[in-house]
Amino acid sequence: MNWFKSLFRVWRRETRLVFTDVGVLLFFFGLPIAYPIVYTLIYNPEVVTEIPMVVVDNSRTAESRDLVRTLDATPAIDIKGYAANMQEARRAWAEKECYGIFEIPADYAARVGRGESATISFYNDMSLLIRYRQSLFALTNVQMHEVSDITAKRVSTLGGGLVTQVSGLPVNTNSVAIGDPTQGFASFVMPGIVVLILQQSMLLGITMIAGTAADRRRRNRGRDPYEYEAGPLAVVLGKSLCYMMVYLPVSYYILHIVPEMFSLPHVGDVLDYMPFVFVMLLATTFMGQALQVFVRERESSLLFIVYTSVVFLFLSGLTWPRYAFNKFWTMVSDLVPATWGVEGFIRINSNGATIADVSSYYWSLWALTGLYFVAALALRAYVAHSPKKSVPSTADNISTL
Repeated sequence: MNWFKSLFRVWRRETRLVFTDVGVLLFFFGLPIAYPIVYTLIYNPEVVTEIPMVVVDNSRTAESRDLVRTLDATPAIDIKGYAANMQEARRAWAEKECYGIFEIPADYAARVGRGESATISFYNDMSLLIRYRQSLFALTNVQMHEVSDITAKRVSTLGGGLVTQVSGLPVNTNSVAIGDPTQGFASFVMPGIVVLILQQSMLLGITMIAGTAADRRRRNRGRDPYEYEAGPLAVVLGKSLCYMMVYLPVSYYILHIVPEMFSLPHVGDVLDYMPFVFVMLLATTFMGQALQVFVRERESSLLFIVYTSVVFLFLSGLTWPRYAFNKFWTMVSDLVPATWGVEGFIRINSNGATIADVSSYYWSLWALTGLYFVAALALRAYVAHSPKKSVPSTADNISTL
């Protein structure tokens, strides 16, 4: 009973520290509530349309003009005009009047008429890959349309009266975007970003609490007046109860309500992804408590965690596939709870997988939970048994001087 009382008191004290610290409240509530909405609004309307393009038409024939009209009719491309030559087109590119150049060769119509292959050069600004992707898709679709139309005319001409109707190519392809039917950027990136936001905001708040405690010890000769004397196990579990109490409703908001608000891919069952995310949050609480021991300044937590946010984003496999990592970075990414959280949650949320389908990620999170729990417990025990040093206060330093 005494141990459970100690656990309750640690939980109560930590809850009080959380709800009386404006900085911690900002990270625990303000950041996860506001960031998903801001990010999603920035990435809407998801796809890039009407990308300005310039055409250098060296053919100047009816066939080349028909090709340009077809390109301009696509949603992704907006033909701003013609350039007399490549030098003029490059000036428009340098002045950001366009982000791509189509160069039609002089023999375009002649080659098409003779049944030969005509080559169109496409120059694209690669500073933003999403523009290149949309432009390439549009150009490919136009190319397939032109090939189909030209093939139909050739077969009709050669076949004479035997050919009554030719439509399309001999073999057609149909593309199905699984998990992201709109092929939008927000639908692709936001399910992973929100999981990273949960981890990073929790780590920021936990380490900031530790930095504030270190400041209090410096002001009180090495003693924290808000510290409750309890065993390491009660301290670690009591703090974790506080953080989980705060983050479970926040997680439901960020993982369920936000996708519903913006019509993002959301086909997973809440009974599958909430237990999965629960384990990720539990591993993060223990990871944060293990890091608490090394925090000596309130501001250092902000610098360290914000700096590692970009690193954790790349390690999650969201921007570059994990199977392409070398062994060292794969090992580092395996130690980050959000890595498994991102991969598992995306499969549940976007592809409708069950928790059984992502069991490897689920048990990997439990392994990290055990690892960081032991680390937090060992470091807490070490700090509890280490000799307390009396740290002179600022007033004592001034009086000595």
